[in-house]
Amino acid sequence: MKKLLGYLPFHFLLFLILGICCQFFADGLGFGIVTILCIFFSLCILSYFIRKKSLFIFMSWFAFFLLGMLVVYLGDETKNENYYERFLTDSNTSIVKIIKVLKPGNYNYKYKATVIQVNDCKTIGSVLLNVQKDSFLSTLKVDDEILFKEEFIEINTSLNPHQFDYQSYLAKQGIHRQVFVKYHEFLMLNSKSESLLGIIYTIRTEIQKSLHTYHFSDDEFAVMNALLLGQRQDISKELIDEYSKAGAIHILAVSGLHVGVILLILSSLFKPLERIRKGKFLKLIIIVVFLWFFALLAGMSASVVRAVTMFTALAIGQFLNKRNAIEHSLIFSMFILLLCKPLFLFDVGFQLSYLAVYGIVWIQPVIYNRWKPKFRLLDKAWQLISVSIAAQFGVLPLSLFYFHQFPGLFLVSNLVIIPFLGFILIGGILILALAYLSILPDFLADFYGFIISLLNSFIAFIAKQEEFLLSSISFSGLKMIASYLLIILGFQFFIKRNSKRLLVFLGSIFLFQVIMIYEKFTNEIQQEFVVFHKSRNSILGQRIGAELFVYHDMDSLSITKQNLLENYKIGENVQYRYSHQLPNLFYQKQQPILLIDSLGIYNLKGLTNPIIILQQSPKINLERLIKTLNPKQIIADGSNYKSSVLLWQQTCFKTKTPFWSTYQNGAYIVK
Repeated sequence: MKKLLGYLPFHFLLFLILGICCQFFADGLGFGIVTILCIFFSLCILSYFIRKKSLFIFMSWFAFFLLGMLVVYLGDETKNENYYERFLTDSNTSIVKIIKVLKPGNYNYKYKATVIQVNDCKTIGSVLLNVQKDSFLSTLKVDDEILFKEEFIEINTSLNPHQFDYQSYLAKQGIHRQVFVKYHEFLMLNSKSESLLGIIYTIRTEIQKSLHTYHFSDDEFAVMNALLLGQRQDISKELIDEYSKAGAIHILAVSGLHVGVILLILSSLFKPLERIRKGKFLKLIIIVVFLWFFALLAGMSASVVRAVTMFTALAIGQFLNKRNAIEHSLIFSMFILLLCKPLFLFDVGFQLSYLAVYGIVWIQPVIYNRWKPKFRLLDKAWQLISVSIAAQFGVLPLSLFYFHQFPGLFLVSNLVIIPFLGFILIGGILILALAYLSILPDFLADFYGFIISLLNSFIAFIAKQEEFLLSSISFSGLKMIASYLLIILGFQFFIKRNSKRLLVFLGSIFLFQVIMIYEKFTNEIQQEFVVFHKSRNSILGQRIGAELFVYHDMDSLSITKQNLLENYKIGENVQYRYSHQLPNLFYQKQQPILLIDSLGIYNLKGLTNPIIILQQSPKINLERLIKTLNPKQIIADGSNYKSSVLLWQQTCFKTKTPFWSTYQNGAYIVK
């Protein structure tokens, strides 16, 4: 770690990341790119005349900070004068080109597409294309172009607290709008060009069609598709949950583990080339070409591109006999990727992959060197254990922050799977090649399917041991940062024990405890009233400290399965209690909250400026009610008919009364 901190390109990488974050979250260049460039060049001139090392270092940091801002700014299609939103009118005829096939929803096929024309104007920009499922419609493919007249609409944000924000997720991929079309509402066009991704998509589709001719079960095919081709569209939610609970979800995402195994196999396979003249260089070229072909075949996801870029740099470093090739390849690959695709930084898979590799590179040697078994088999097992533990140290705080669970049996699952992963991958690549050439023997296909079935069965068995799965863990961003500080300083002390490092390590423990005490204190004094959005139902929550009292109109079984409550529970670190009775009147810090349901019966005595919640489409004269009570806010929850909500909205607009619909605005929170 000390060598890494002293490595100058690592400093540049850190400031590049800071610049990316600044531009993305705060629009740091919003006040003008020219202004900041003038500041930068002025400082450059100043540092030249002053000739101070400290100023030069500062300027280097500032340069890469600015570079991070620039790559985000220049890569933001919304700031381009040809961005499609600038050409939208009340009536549009648009042409889009499919660039990626996404996992389908319950009712729609989903695609990432680029808008190449709006009316008669050439445009750029990405959009989420939703095509209604229909038995007469074959799915679209990469490079297909379609024409339609449907409207571009905003992507819905999360409607409840701590819910997955699909709008934010797509924004980090450069997608800000979506289109819904039916199979008869668009016209297929003759594509004028075929991209490299389109050619690879065709090859991948042909491979998948060939595999379908054999007797693989749905789960076997889904795992093969994910493991070998990087396509997770066919994996069921149940299978993903099982791999996640077993701590083996990384097996289903083509990443550094898979590419590393392939690199080791290729290095061994082509090692005889080193004996001939310029054989090492030829070996390097073959390996790099194969790795990038695999990346293309696997769909060029962030994790695949990251892994292939990193191992390409590692292969080059080994060819040049560079010291610390692994560390330098990590930094180099991350630097190059963020320059080309700065929004990769916000991809969870990208973050987890790099942290896992950093953990292995830095922590694994420390753990492994504490014990060196004499027996070779035991030594190999200890290597695997130390690698798994080191990787877990690297990703644990971030995993707890994102996923709120810890698979206690991750060591068992990885110890069993990883030793055979090389055989599964090589066997799988052989299966793909033979299937594509239509010469795959049935017995070989059946045998490989049996291996995948054994893998799935083992994962299912591990996942069922739920007593070893720690779930619903509330873990804040502050705890995550403090945890990484604790891990880094702890291992620094573990490597070299002295009083100074001990004090610093104890300081990190103290900081973590302070954060826990602070969050516990703020949690216990927190009070709020929440009107959750639930279509066709009413769910209200009154929080008093670490308890949330839930009032609802659902049955006992259905209410316990509501993810919106589970998300709130984990995000806010509270426990909830249920009540089937919905009182007509609440008080939140002396603020009256009046509930009016379908019966339309309520008590107005003593009420002034209440917050009114309308439920189950009550038949009321809202205008008269507003004149009588002069409400502070009117809220319509998800149990109301949308037609009623629209009428109420018009009435509130007319009477200048604040109106809130959970359909449009999401949950309403009264502090």
